[in-house]
Formats: sequence, structure tokens, C-alpha cells
Amino acid sequence: MLKDILSISGHGGLFKYVSQARNGIIVESLEDQKRMQAHASAKVSALDDISIFTETEDIALKNVLKAIFDKENGGEAISHKSSNDELKKYFEQVLPSYDKERVYVSDIKKVINWYNILLKHNLLNFEEPVEEPKDKTEEEVKEQEVKPEKKTPKKTTKKKSE
Repeated sequence: MLKDILSISGHGGLFKYVSQARNGIIVESLEDQKRMQAHASAKVSALDDISIFTETEDIALKNVLKAIFDKENGGEAISHKSSNDELKKYFEQVLPSYDKERVYVSDIKKVINWYNILLKHNLLNFEEPVEEPKDKTEEEVKEQEVKPEKKTPKKTTKKKSE
């Protein structure tokens, strides 16, 4: 869900990974669909790799977004431009155990803004992909049974008749 959605330091909004470039990567803005190159020196983070500090352990951003989604019943969250006190109160309702010393208001603004952008573009999918066990399928088993063993021909030497 979030592995191809990127945040780039110094650029507002979210970006979708498009392809690899010589000096970085090509990304497309989710807001205006404009493509640009993110140079190798830019700090690029996949949303899948981001987590939020709590008092006990770090919580994956995906779980925080899910908590906001559940709180809002799939609707839009408050504006990221709300007052600092409103944002803190809202985030405490969503994630009561967040670390108030290490999670700044700017971080809360980003998370709420990202949630609203992802919701707007219908990119919030919280269903876990089901991976089937990698046992041999019936076809693979049949292929192994059907394949005849290759016999190597014996070398024969002809004697010259005298």
C-alpha cells in the first residue's frame, strides 16, 4: 500500500515512485500529477518505512493512518492547518500513547495531511495481502513425475577391421 508512496524532504505533499533515473528517481506528485526527478542527494522516505514514537514502542505509520481512518469512519480528518492545540488533542485521541516529547506538531501536521491526501486519491487500503504458502502446486508435482530421466548415450568405439 505505502511502499511506492514517497515523502521528499523540502517538497510538500506526497509522490508516487515512477522509475529509476541516472542520478536519482523519477516521481509523480499525487496532487498535480507532475513528474520530477528526485536527486540521489534528496532525503526520500517511503511511507511504509516511517513510524511514530510512542511511550513504549514505535508504531508503523500504516497503523496510525488506520486509527485515523477508524476514528473518522473513512472520512476526512481535521485540517492540518488547525491550531497546534487542536492538532495535539486530535492526535491524542487517535494515538493516546504517542511520545509528546519526541513527536512534534510539525510531525502531526504531516501525518494528518498525508492521511487526507491518501484518502482523496483512494490510496488507503488496509487489507493485508494474503500470501499463499509456497508449497508445490499440483502442476509442479506432475511435471516432476512426468519428466523422464535423461539417459546419456554410451560412447562406443569402433574397432578398425584389419
